[in-house]
Amino acid sequence: MNLQLHDYLTTFLLFFTSFFSIINPLGSIPVFMSMTSKLDERQRRATAYKATFMAFIVLVVFAFTGQILFKVFGISASGFRIAGGVIFFIMGYDMLNARISRMKIDKKDAKAYAEDISITPLGIPILAGPGAITNSIVLMEDASNWIMKVILIISIAITIGITLVSWMSAGKIMKIIGETGNKIMMKLMGLIVMVIAVEFMVAGLTPIIRDIFMITPK
Repeated sequence: MNLQLHDYLTTFLLFFTSFFSIINPLGSIPVFMSMTSKLDERQRRATAYKATFMAFIVLVVFAFTGQILFKVFGISASGFRIAGGVIFFIMGYDMLNARISRMKIDKKDAKAYAEDISITPLGIPILAGPGAITNSIVLMEDASNWIMKVILIISIAITIGITLVSWMSAGKIMKIIGETGNKIMMKLMGLIVMVIAVEFMVAGLTPIIRDIFMITPK
């Protein structure tokens, strides 16, 4: 029983760390602040609630429908892991160099999304971007029982919850950590994302190499 509890706790930490690093709640604060600068406090809170709720729904839906997409398009889990690993590695490299491509939104785009920025681009793709969606599908594939599936949903919910709290307290957090602190946090998250990327690629390549060389797993 204690061993099972330890395994589930380890699984939760793995799931939560991967989502927290990819979604990067603190790193998205400057984007949220800039895109809601014209809104009053009530509108800003409403936007934060709607964006985080939308992101949660999208990630959960993709987590549960990922296998259906695999079958419809003939995609293997191994191939998806490799592709996801490449996406993560590029994302992590950009974060490590204090560049986040998924958060680069120019003024023209901001005006185009002005009618409902809570759905696009705040909810999708800033929170529920390609990396987070890939992560939810791959981790659901790895979840071997219903308890692990529940742990996955809880991990997503906690990460999105932290994002919501961060956005609600955006002004205070930016004053505390400052521009330098935000860059350090971004670089640290980037390194973690790159490590996750390597793990994904290794996990995807291993069964393919075994099939090619007809190696029987021990």
